Amino acid sequence: MSTLHPGWKRARQVLTLAFFILVPTLLFLLLRNQDWNEVLQALRAYPAQVLMLGVAIVACSFTLFSCFDLLGKRYTGHPLPTRQVLPLAFVCYAFNLNLSAWVGGVALRYRLYSRLGLDVPTISRILGLGLVTNWLGYLLLAGTLFVFGLPPLPAGLEIGQTGLRLIGAVLLAVAASYLLVCAVATRREWQVRGQQIRLPSWRLALLQALMGASNWALMAAVVYLLLPEKLGYPAILAILMISSIAGVITHIPAGLGVLETVFITLLAGQYAQGTVLAALIGYRALYFLLPLLIACGVYLGLERLAAHASRPAGESSS
Repeated sequence: MSTLHPGWKRARQVLTLAFFILVPTLLFLLLRNQDWNEVLQALRAYPAQVLMLGVAIVACSFTLFSCFDLLGKRYTGHPLPTRQVLPLAFVCYAFNLNLSAWVGGVALRYRLYSRLGLDVPTISRILGLGLVTNWLGYLLLAGTLFVFGLPPLPAGLEIGQTGLRLIGAVLLAVAASYLLVCAVATRREWQVRGQQIRLPSWRLALLQALMGASNWALMAAVVYLLLPEKLGYPAILAILMISSIAGVITHIPAGLGVLETVFITLLAGQYAQGTVLAALIGYRALYFLLPLLIACGVYLGLERLAAHASRPAGESSS
């Protein structure tokens, strides 16, 4: 098994540490003169129907994301019924968002699926297909938005609109390459480090692209709903794309601080800072905390069912 060169490993550690220091520092500089009464008033001003619509969008997004594991069921052919897959996937997604991919996306998924009888290679393929689905949708959406020059970047940023368009073209090329390979490749299977890698059919790949992109679009719809109508939805979606990849690079759970820093920076001059903060606090409450609270209850139920199923026949519960 190959490992990272010690120099690269050290560089990555230094870079991660630098982000951990830089993001809170930048956020502090942005918020040091913030009037928090303005934020509180903006939060109190949300109508109940707006919040209920936000909850409905979140429910659609989590349902769609949970269906990524149904694609994994189709891809691997495992026998678990949908009624077991969907709640498991929901729990993993909620924990993934709040506590990092290693906790929710990996460790929890292996634990829950293995207790239902799936072997490690099958779980790995489900996990891998879900990751590809999520990031394939990201590549298509972000690439398209960046190619069209979204979001508008403040003057002085080194990358500029031309650089953003070039990045978008690269993202689209990567996504198109995956879809093309799934459609025309004659060799469909490989062995990588003892794991069997099999290309999905082109129909399944297209479904991955549609579902992945739709879920990112729903996430951005929650933020857009909570902001006043000044900037169009595509620009808000593009900013979410940038903040999400920044959160992945920094390895900060839930992108805490990263999301806020990116949105405040890129929306400067479009909205009052307090308005942006209120929208992001509402977004975190609706999209992160509320599902996590529900997922904790569902997880306890799954553990209880698994413990009951593993109890020897004839042993009574006391």
